[in-house]
Amino acid sequence: MGVQAVLVVVLLGIATTMAEEPQGEVEIWRNQVKLTCPKEGKWIDRNGPIADSSANETYTFSYTSKGQYRCEYDSLKKYRFYVEGNVCENCFELDGNTLFMVIVGDLLLTIIMMVIVYRCSKKKSPAGPPQPSKAPPRSGGRGPPVPSPDYEDTYSTVVNRMG
Repeated sequence: MGVQAVLVVVLLGIATTMAEEPQGEVEIWRNQVKLTCPKEGKWIDRNGPIADSSANETYTFSYTSKGQYRCEYDSLKKYRFYVEGNVCENCFELDGNTLFMVIVGDLLLTIIMMVIVYRCSKKKSPAGPPQPSKAPPRSGGRGPPVPSPDYEDTYSTVVNRMG
């Protein structure tokens, strides 16, 4: 049963890979748009054929408004693009890998700084015997109460009997 399941998965993977059509791509950088056709072809926009794009795999233009473009290749195969987006001259795109690396780098530097602070602030054990600590001075106020004379008599009686 397990062998049959593995065989089915492998065959489906092969069929998916073989049936996959070449893909086009759209890249937007600042106000430039770059369309990539799966193969070399002729570019056409909503107004008709584009004059300066004879048999190129890529077509680059300045983005002004949304629109449809297509690339015709391999005896009338068509690949369509619909371009719509927000662009600006001073903007840039941050891809997922770069963002991930920035976050991982920040975490590593934070951990390194925590280890450095921990190691520098750790108490060092003294080389000699520990020094006795002095009792903290009392704050202002009254001192201890004076013992009563009855207490002294009882204490002296107990001491005399024991020793």
